[in-house]
Amino acid sequence: MTVSSIIPTVLLSCDNNEKKNNENVVGYETDILIVGGGTAGVIAAIQAGRAGCKTILLENGSRLGGTMTTGGVSFPGLFHAWGKQIIDGIGWELVSEAVAMNGDELPDFAIPFGRRHPKHQVFVNIPLYAVLAEEKCIQAGVSIRYYETPVKIVNNKHGWEVDVAGKGTACKIISKQLIDCTGNALVTSMAGYKVIKENDTQPGSLIFELDGYELDKLDFDDLNQRYQKAIEEGRLYKKDAYGGVRGLLTAKRGLATQHVLNADSTTSETHTLANIEGRASMLRIIRFVKTLPGCEKAYIKKMQPETAVRETYRIDGLYRITHNDYVEGKVFDDSLSYSYYPIDLHVEEGVTPKHLEEGKVATIPLRALIPKDSENFIVAGRCVSSDRLANSALRVQASCMGMGQVAGAVAALACRNNTTPSNVPLNEIKALIKKYNGIIPA
Repeated sequence: MTVSSIIPTVLLSCDNNEKKNNENVVGYETDILIVGGGTAGVIAAIQAGRAGCKTILLENGSRLGGTMTTGGVSFPGLFHAWGKQIIDGIGWELVSEAVAMNGDELPDFAIPFGRRHPKHQVFVNIPLYAVLAEEKCIQAGVSIRYYETPVKIVNNKHGWEVDVAGKGTACKIISKQLIDCTGNALVTSMAGYKVIKENDTQPGSLIFELDGYELDKLDFDDLNQRYQKAIEEGRLYKKDAYGGVRGLLTAKRGLATQHVLNADSTTSETHTLANIEGRASMLRIIRFVKTLPGCEKAYIKKMQPETAVRETYRIDGLYRITHNDYVEGKVFDDSLSYSYYPIDLHVEEGVTPKHLEEGKVATIPLRALIPKDSENFIVAGRCVSSDRLANSALRVQASCMGMGQVAGAVAALACRNNTTPSNVPLNEIKALIKKYNGIIPA
């Protein structure tokens, strides 16, 4: 595990009017600036906006939702554990509304499936979720800025000065509070705080779905032999289909059996490499599948535009959640949201989830969302301060939604009280989260 900086080198070109030295660069003032419109960032923005704060949300893509939408993992983890709901609030509001509008049905959460946790997965319509997230942000008064990313971050007596660049745009945003929801702690590093990354990271996956064949008519004994031969001959790699040929042909609704090794979304360069490798793998897969008897007319029914990434950088927080904290369900004095998922560390060969013992539900303390030595700064989502095993479960979307609501509430109260997140009274945070139906660990 290494502590490092990921501050990128950025070149800004002048526009057609050849503006120099930031002359006439547009400036904006806001209470809260959130960078990253993914799973956590959306919820943080809605919470901050509903709390009455002027809020700007930066997203370098074209839509909100992150892993759930662009990444295609359309089942956002687990909101229920052992027969009761443990994550509610704004995230659940958005998910359940998307399910209802799409005419889908929720699982029976009263049944405590435990180790059979997929029975409690909630699937959402990806485009619908994205547009509902956008609508709720706008209704909360959030200013969304797509296709933009920070290029320089400076801490000053007023809070933060953030230089932002985008498609044909350049501006400076002055913000009292800053929330990093990038997933890779990019803003944390740019602000000068320490971040942590493993030497080896979990592989990513390009989510896709194949069609054009009838499963019940396929001879899987024969297909398995052809699969092994293709791997031996180098026409297909084990990482392309770690679940074997059956897993490859039955993957539906965001379930992936493909791994893109060392997938990293930290910079444009590393993210480009991850996307290229994911698509090259997809070509190997479809070419192989079309050679199988009964699959000659196979085609790619859908494929996400980006490789979904599981692990990059995490913050070095005031507290680091450990694997033991997670599996024991430790409740801290400053625990503000729950997390429930098996320890889910992916490796090249696949993944074997390690389930929590019956009745155990993990919690997330406020301190794990605040970088050491920081002021007016908080994070939410996958970059939460945690060790690698704990993070393999904390990274799922339901948990990130809970963290997003906490971060939005804390930042809003820090603005209201003219203080920094670590000094906001816990009773005020809990009251604001509960106002919007969030569940506080007890």
